[in-house]
Amino acid sequence: MTAPPDPFATPPAPPDLGPPATPLAAGANREGGAAPPSVGAGRLDLVRALADAAGADAALVTHAPDLRWAVGFTGSNGLLVVTGKAAHFVTDGRYRAQADDEVEGADVHVPEGPLVDYVAEAGLLEGAGRVAVQAEHLTVAALDAYREALPAVEFVPVKNLLSEAVAAKDEAAIAAVARAQALTCEVFDAVLPFLGPGVAERDIAAEIVYQHLRRGASAMSFEPIVASGPRGALPHARPSSRTISPGELVVIDMGCVLDGYCSDLTRTVAVGGEPHASAREAYETVERAQHAAIAAARAGMTGGELDAVARDVIEADGLGEAFSHSLGHGVGIEVHEWPRLSQQVEHRLPAGATVTIEPGVYLPDRFGIRIEDLVVLREGGADNLTPLPTDLLVV
Repeated sequence: MTAPPDPFATPPAPPDLGPPATPLAAGANREGGAAPPSVGAGRLDLVRALADAAGADAALVTHAPDLRWAVGFTGSNGLLVVTGKAAHFVTDGRYRAQADDEVEGADVHVPEGPLVDYVAEAGLLEGAGRVAVQAEHLTVAALDAYREALPAVEFVPVKNLLSEAVAAKDEAAIAAVARAQALTCEVFDAVLPFLGPGVAERDIAAEIVYQHLRRGASAMSFEPIVASGPRGALPHARPSSRTISPGELVVIDMGCVLDGYCSDLTRTVAVGGEPHASAREAYETVERAQHAAIAAARAGMTGGELDAVARDVIEADGLGEAFSHSLGHGVGIEVHEWPRLSQQVEHRLPAGATVTIEPGVYLPDRFGIRIEDLVVLREGGADNLTPLPTDLLVV
């Protein structure tokens, strides 16, 4: 679970965690040459099929993570035109060399003016009467600009046009997610000695960021959550200047970006002594709920069915009202992607989806608990990509 982006204290000196890890070369990964997720023709054919299923002759892809998925482009501005017989990637002059280097399966165009005007002038959608666009990623203003530039084209907004295709990862993409998750688990172990009474949440969060970057992460996938004592009852608490008191639970939620793919991990730790008996009992409830959900998880079930497995355990222990969010979400190029594991949705979960399993309980003014692993859904079950135990740690 991610947090949006909050106050400081003087902590004890951090422990000696050894020399910095050797930085990764640009484009490298921690497995020393493992193949990156493939892009190109096969994915473009899938875009064509999805456009056809939506009753369109072509598709216009604009969402940056989906551009990376489809053709490998990692910049911030681009537009992909996919017709029945061709694919064209259009970007601006800042990305000329990058697009030439990264884009696979599509012709690269670098106009000087607005990208959509070039699409019209170059006739890249010639013969396409209906064009599918990504409804949830397109502003009204952008759609108006498309219609003005291409008045003969009927633009068809399609919600979640590529969501399931992106979620159903191949083995290379799954391996990339697993490497990112392994890095975050490494960081969790490295940060544990830093925890102690008197240390501020904000300083722990800073250490989490530092330890990720020194080990080769290109960025954090979201701002770390570090929530101690009663602040743990805020599922999306921002790290504050509050310092940890002995025996308090601390919720730590973090993730990074490595080789373009995200991680997401949560552990709840008791700091400076054994927590209150009620806190340990609640922790054991959450742990049993998480283990039950992971054991039940498989491709083909619905997000609502999987959510219910964990929720039933927590409700049976009288803490149902304290589980205030859904069970999990997809993780990949984005840290929040399709599918959702929620009682409110009934879509089928695809094989190859990498999803979080993160039940929690939150008792206002007392404490919060969340345990989160990242798993990949298979036809007969799920493989856990999180090489960390879930037992309550007392540090």
